[in-house]
Amino acid sequence: MNILVELGIAVAGLVLALVLLWMNVWRGILFLFPSSVRVEPEAPADQMDLPLELSGRANQLQALGFVPLGSHEEKPRLQRATRSYDWAHPGERVFATLHVGQGDVPRLYLLTPLASGGFVITADYRRPAVERPGVYLSGSLEDAPPERLLRAHLRRLEGLRPAGEFTWEGRVAAGRSWYQGLGRKEIRKQNLQGLLWTVIALAIVASAFFGQRGP
Repeated sequence: MNILVELGIAVAGLVLALVLLWMNVWRGILFLFPSSVRVEPEAPADQMDLPLELSGRANQLQALGFVPLGSHEEKPRLQRATRSYDWAHPGERVFATLHVGQGDVPRLYLLTPLASGGFVITADYRRPAVERPGVYLSGSLEDAPPERLLRAHLRRLEGLRPAGEFTWEGRVAAGRSWYQGLGRKEIRKQNLQGLLWTVIALAIVASAFFGQRGP
């Protein structure tokens, strides 16, 4: 084979590997170290810069008795932080978190930490269903309005003991606890493919630089 053709194939393979690495290495890191995600407070309630896409859901939450807490950011390694906007219903002991999903679609999930150290999570978008009674209940009602989502969440809380302070600080602490504990399995499942692509890309790069050459 012409040496220029061989060189072109090698360069194309290396470029493809580097692109795969750039797209997936952060997912590989997240699979290996899910607790490395940083959850930090961003702005208190009176300084929240709420996107226009979320204003309708925010009004619906307040009509249901939720009060704004503030915003927080979640930052995996090698990725920009994503911002979420938090409310709480102290009477029902439920956190509500809004964020902008793909396609600028508003997304909402409800979260309650439990005295057992677990969580109940109910989202209006698809998320893995987990049923570990008394420890971790996670599920979704796709595209459900906030009122219906809250009713479903409260039904799932029956017989369980919520725990913690339903404040801005309590919401940030709950997020950190999820990443460091019960959320790890879910995160690894979501990012397994990213880890596999990272390994493949690293193998291609290693082969390009350290592979044996023929005579």
